[in-house]
Amino acid sequence: MENLQTIKQRFGIIGMSQGLNRAIEKALRVAVTDISVLVTGESGVGKENIPKIIHQNSHRKHAKYIAVNCGAIPEGTIDSELFGHEKGAFTGATATRSGYFEVADGGTIFLDEVGELPLSTQVRLLRVLETGEFLKVGSSKVQTTNVRIVAATNVNMRDAIQKNKFREDLFYRLSTVDIHLPPLRERKEDIPLLFRKFAVDFAQKYRMPTLRLDEHAQQLLIQYNWNGNIRQLRNVAEQISVLEQDRLINAAKLRPYLPDMGSQLPALTNGKKEQSDFASEREILYKILFDMKNDLNDLKKLTLELMNQDISEEEKEGLIEKIYGNETTSNYDKHNALTVMSPSIEPSQTQPKALEQDSYSYAETIEAEEPLSLLDKEIEMIKKALERSRGRRKLAAEELGISERTLYRKIKQYDLNDEEDV
Repeated sequence: MENLQTIKQRFGIIGMSQGLNRAIEKALRVAVTDISVLVTGESGVGKENIPKIIHQNSHRKHAKYIAVNCGAIPEGTIDSELFGHEKGAFTGATATRSGYFEVADGGTIFLDEVGELPLSTQVRLLRVLETGEFLKVGSSKVQTTNVRIVAATNVNMRDAIQKNKFREDLFYRLSTVDIHLPPLRERKEDIPLLFRKFAVDFAQKYRMPTLRLDEHAQQLLIQYNWNGNIRQLRNVAEQISVLEQDRLINAAKLRPYLPDMGSQLPALTNGKKEQSDFASEREILYKILFDMKNDLNDLKKLTLELMNQDISEEEKEGLIEKIYGNETTSNYDKHNALTVMSPSIEPSQTQPKALEQDSYSYAETIEAEEPLSLLDKEIEMIKKALERSRGRRKLAAEELGISERTLYRKIKQYDLNDEEDV
């Protein structure tokens, strides 16, 4: 029996992946027997090589080897193709014809896409596998054949059985040994080797220099999903060989030949996506800040207009509620606004409630047309609270609606120790 490397060279198989090596080794082991083999794998993975390896390494290698694509033969003629027919068996049967099972007696038949066989043909095939007997179409004479069957399919046979599209007993007869060929996306280390082989072949065929891929193009080739497997890779290599004048291919030139590249390579676009998200969040933050500034200016104008109007305190308070909101505005906000419009009102008269921690009133700081910074407003609020409480931090913290600990921290942060009575 030939070794693994010799087999690859003989049958033109390129690759060093473990899944591929395991499939070939399995084929070599079963070749010396007569048991049925089912080759599974996606379309385009090279399933047709396995039955050739099995036949050439078996005692049947000097007999016939016939490959039949079951999916390409019409349902009405598949029985005649496989088992033959008698003259006059159906319209157009002008002569007796031998089928593949009769012609390949003593050899091997490869049934590609066996999952596409009609149910009636599956019954006939099951009989051949169990007894070696078959009937020609239109004949009552039983004939025998000694044929080894190797089948292949890209159909999920379990699903086909559940949907009554494939006989379960035939499946078990065919799959005495199951050889699975992995898809190209599970053989990433083989992709550059296969592309190089195809590039050399097409260079010789079309009499032009061989294509070469730079490092980035090779990475792009490896990361691609290859739904069409080796067949798709070969097609891409041929397109580039014919269409590209520059024989050194980079990633930019390769990408147009790989459909849906963007959706299959999240790793390549992730960095751009993160940058885009960051920029978007930054723009939103800027917009919020600008909106807050505009709202503050509007409140200043409204408050100054109210200060210049000669209206009662109740009317002023009603207008303040309209400006700040009837339900969401704290009493402390209203108190500050009223204090600005009516400086004669003492703080104790309005009985302000606690303000949210570390917050401040917009209206309290409106003393001139020139706006103050947020930091200056906060410092001024703390100073006024300390003055009103005569340096008693607990009372000042209650008035500001913050904890004493937070007030201590801010006094130290803004260096306000001179403002309090210790």
